[in-house]
Amino acid sequence: MLKRLGVITCVVAALAMPASSAAEAFSLFGFHLWGEKEPEANLADAIPEPTDFAVTLELSPDPATSEVNTDLKSALETNSELFSKQDAPVSGEAGVLALAAGDFERLVGTLYTQGYYGGVVTILVDGRPVDAVIEDPTPISARPIPVDITVTAGPEFTLGTVDIHYNVARDATLGQLPTAEALGLQQGAPAFSEKVLTAETRGLRAFEDLGYPKAAVKTRRLTANHQTSTLDVTLVFDGGRLAKFGPVTVSGTERVDPEFIRTYANIPEGERYDAKILKRAETRLRDLEVFASLRVQPGETIAPDGTLPINITVSERPRRVFGFGANWSSNEGFGVEGYWRHRNLFGQAEKLQLSGSVGQIDAVDPEDLEYALRLAFEKPGAFGPTTAFTTSVAAVQERPDNYRSRSISADAFFVKEFDEKLSARVGGELYFANEEDVFGNNNYFLVGIPGYVTYDSRNNEFNPSSGIFAEGFIEPAIDALDSSPLLFSRFTVATYKSLDEAERFILAGRLGTGAIYSDSVEDVPASRRFFLGGGGSVRGYAYKNIGPREGDEVIGGRSYLFLNGELRTKITDTIGLVGFVDAGAAYDTSLPDFSEPLQVGVGAGLRYFTPVGPLRLDVGVPLDPKNNDPSFAIYVGLSQSF
Repeated sequence: MLKRLGVITCVVAALAMPASSAAEAFSLFGFHLWGEKEPEANLADAIPEPTDFAVTLELSPDPATSEVNTDLKSALETNSELFSKQDAPVSGEAGVLALAAGDFERLVGTLYTQGYYGGVVTILVDGRPVDAVIEDPTPISARPIPVDITVTAGPEFTLGTVDIHYNVARDATLGQLPTAEALGLQQGAPAFSEKVLTAETRGLRAFEDLGYPKAAVKTRRLTANHQTSTLDVTLVFDGGRLAKFGPVTVSGTERVDPEFIRTYANIPEGERYDAKILKRAETRLRDLEVFASLRVQPGETIAPDGTLPINITVSERPRRVFGFGANWSSNEGFGVEGYWRHRNLFGQAEKLQLSGSVGQIDAVDPEDLEYALRLAFEKPGAFGPTTAFTTSVAAVQERPDNYRSRSISADAFFVKEFDEKLSARVGGELYFANEEDVFGNNNYFLVGIPGYVTYDSRNNEFNPSSGIFAEGFIEPAIDALDSSPLLFSRFTVATYKSLDEAERFILAGRLGTGAIYSDSVEDVPASRRFFLGGGGSVRGYAYKNIGPREGDEVIGGRSYLFLNGELRTKITDTIGLVGFVDAGAAYDTSLPDFSEPLQVGVGAGLRYFTPVGPLRLDVGVPLDPKNNDPSFAIYVGLSQSF
């Protein structure tokens, strides 16, 4: 088995389709995988009188710098249909003229979005203005038809006077509505037209959060002063009537209990309307994973008693789903995994899942196989809409280089959601393990009361650019075989900071620490001790190869500390680069005493951004490799590393 190179790859697929569809063609990320590939249609054959055309776009230099604004030119080309469609024929001269006529408004609108309100756009078809060609029925003989676009942008405008007016019945509400600066309209800033639209959206959202769901923009007045190159903005908002949540109706259900949906949405009927509550209800229902589509919308009109009905419209997903996966690493060999899940067992989104995995399949000794089998059940809304119940049983064999562990466990938890950011779970656990490590062959039977607290304010779970994620864990336990008391604890916090408004440069940091209180490290099952190294902690080092040692064997510690730092850069809309530094150590004492030096790994990564999250490729290098550590390691996965 190779020891100088660590590579991890993973392929996962989830299937929820009739068996008959298995023979159909299948593609992934644009690559044809199996089935008969459909022939590509010849577009020219389907278009009557196919006609080619060629487009040029010239942008005049900025008078202040005498240079062409390349970003503006790129934006103009991107928003021009003539540019985007010039590689495919259109239907006759009329098709070219239609694109040219529509491009005029699109290009002027693009200038406005970039803050240019004195620009001039000229489009010539075969050397003549579009209007003249439309009025002249003489056919155009040139092929491809030449289309020339000339744009004079003029000076860039800034925001001048900004007046925001709110018409609202309750004077007390005025002080809670945003100022012009809070709406993003600050005097002297670039006068992008999108800023005005964003300001309107923010103003209406502020009204909705204060109980005015039918607020509207009554007046929008934009005045461009070409002498001073400023744009004066006047916005008048009308709040309308104050509303309360009315009755909640549910439609579109097939097997899910509509009364459960109403209860689980947790929309407080009779209380003041708040758009944030509806957004949270939609998120909660979506997280149940039983709906293919979901909408939580207020009704059209407010009733005479001030209530506004709420409509929840759903479309259900298939109840049963299964998935499979495979992985390989040069250190750990080949493995497979799979699961079967029922997403709506009794009609109230109860989940039953059977999952299993087998690792190190290519091991020489069959006893070195790693395997796991787990049966889990979850009941959302078990004790009110914000409390769930979960339970599971599992059988696991782990066989890393440091130890072998065979275990059977069972647990049960109550999960409480306090708000959209804070949640907790507490329960009981039974854990029996037979283990072989440097201390010999030992049995453990732990009885514990684990508890977790999680705070999550990240703006995106898979690719965060702001917010905090923190989780604390504590579990008092006792080994029933020898009455040894134990106390397990872990704490992790990660934070994210955007360095620019476009969120192309993100600083990300994570700190993790943990402690186990016991009489000695031998009293702790090896599978519950702390090991670092690998993709989840210190990249570049072998998996679970950082920790206190007996000779060359890593025995695991009773405490640890690790730190991760990343600079994430978005090069294009789909490609990103990452530089990272990881450091960590595990100790045989119950608190980190820094008797072991921090092991440091450095590296870089590539990100490919997809609708479901970034695909991750990281290469880590250990700066102080020990026995069994590779020269470098490669990690592949979905989502950012933390």
